[in-house]
Amino acid sequence: MDFSLSDEQQAVRDTARAFITKEIMPLEQEVLRRERLHQPGLDRSELRELQLKAKEFGFWGLSTPEEYGGMDLPAVVQSLIWTEIGRSWVPFRFGGEADNILYYADEEQRKEYLLPTIAGDRVSCFAITEPDAGSDAANIKLAARRDGDDWVLNGEKTFITNGNDADFAIVVAVTDREKGVRGGGTTAFLVDRDMGWTSEFIQTMGEGGPAALVFDDVRVPARNILGEIGQGFELGMKWIVKGRFTIPSHAIGIAERALEMAIEYARTRQTFGKPIGANQAIQWMIADSEVELEAARLLVLRAAWAVDQNLDPRHSSSMAKLYGAGMVNRVVDRVMQIHGGMGYTRELPIERWYRQVRLYRIFEGTDEMQRLIISRDLLKGYTKPGRIG
Repeated sequence: MDFSLSDEQQAVRDTARAFITKEIMPLEQEVLRRERLHQPGLDRSELRELQLKAKEFGFWGLSTPEEYGGMDLPAVVQSLIWTEIGRSWVPFRFGGEADNILYYADEEQRKEYLLPTIAGDRVSCFAITEPDAGSDAANIKLAARRDGDDWVLNGEKTFITNGNDADFAIVVAVTDREKGVRGGGTTAFLVDRDMGWTSEFIQTMGEGGPAALVFDDVRVPARNILGEIGQGFELGMKWIVKGRFTIPSHAIGIAERALEMAIEYARTRQTFGKPIGANQAIQWMIADSEVELEAARLLVLRAAWAVDQNLDPRHSSSMAKLYGAGMVNRVVDRVMQIHGGMGYTRELPIERWYRQVRLYRIFEGTDEMQRLIISRDLLKGYTKPGRIG
């Protein structure tokens, strides 16, 4: 079995690393300074400028089909690139992307929503989570009531990424309560901000933050239904599954960079007349971090490989998400311990990572939900231990 990357995969990864090193990492100290002042690390115009620079490097629309001007890269290659992005704490992402479920749009919706989003002229957010429907997405209550040719939405969504910046939201709402959420009782709507919904920033322990979205008699034309009536929950699950190997890919990049910092510090920091790396306690923390990092890397690449092979990726991506999120939390914790008091200050990015990666065990499916999925697949015979694919 060959675990090496192909020449093409290495070339793409190295080009992504060169861009991140040249254009993104020089911004790190300014981002930390801004965040200490409770300001955004990058504003929308700065992000856009960087994305256009990345386009000159050839990175535009990593998962976007070629017919829309994207790269349509295999999932393994995308994972490698997401890892490179994770190596810097600057809140950057490559442009030319749209939510994967936005491709279910009809021709008119593509012109109004999909194409402008890919071009970067519009910003979207995906809204399924509610105050009483987080891990249990089937418990959503935001209702859509038919009124002539329109639907009227009432309810609240919470912890919505990009919710404060979005020009429009992809909203999953209950359209037939008797059918239930899983039985075809929900529908996805494309809802412009100027249709009347409002957003409010939610303060968290991390930088940036999600939003709460409020819908109070928001009137949406029937032509803004995404996909088909009753398809909302299905589309929501397609959106969520994609994040289950995106997140651990980022986690690998963070863990790599943090571990490199710990190794360098262990070599140079001296106590009692010798480098702290000479102490077995430090050596073990470094060794454990390297082992877990490489284990996570293989799980993530296996999940991405399953996508590229058109296999059902849910089991492998749940394992990657569960282990990758836990791994980066443990590695960053050890790196902080190795740095001692300096690691706890805001002069270094370690405390920022510490707050950032704690979220990885919660969003896009909590640790507990991943364990539920993995155990269910095994107990019900959907897969067997050790089966690849």
